[in-house]
Amino acid sequence: MTAPLSLVTSELPDGTPVLAVTGEVDMSNAATLDDALTRTSGLTVLVDLSAVEYLDSAGLTVLFSHAGRIRVVANPLLEPVLEISGLVDVTTVTRSEDDG
Repeated sequence: MTAPLSLVTSELPDGTPVLAVTGEVDMSNAATLDDALTRTSGLTVLVDLSAVEYLDSAGLTVLFSHAGRIRVVANPLLEPVLEISGLVDVTTVTRSEDDG
């Protein structure tokens, strides 16, 4: 069973926008993620993928298209995907605090 995509926005104390992503990001909903990131155009956004269970190439494409202005927090499940894809080479990727 697929986990539905959920996007929740908030801000860090310094005003940095945070986009918390939950569920699965795939070709059926990657445009929703892209729209959310596009709405924050011009701002550096912390994209929290700590609760993402699945990320396919469509989701990676969205992250790459915004790589110049996002920072990513990833869970251990996604770390190899982000490393192999090369996303770690073009934006900051850190491990989520809850890695376990």
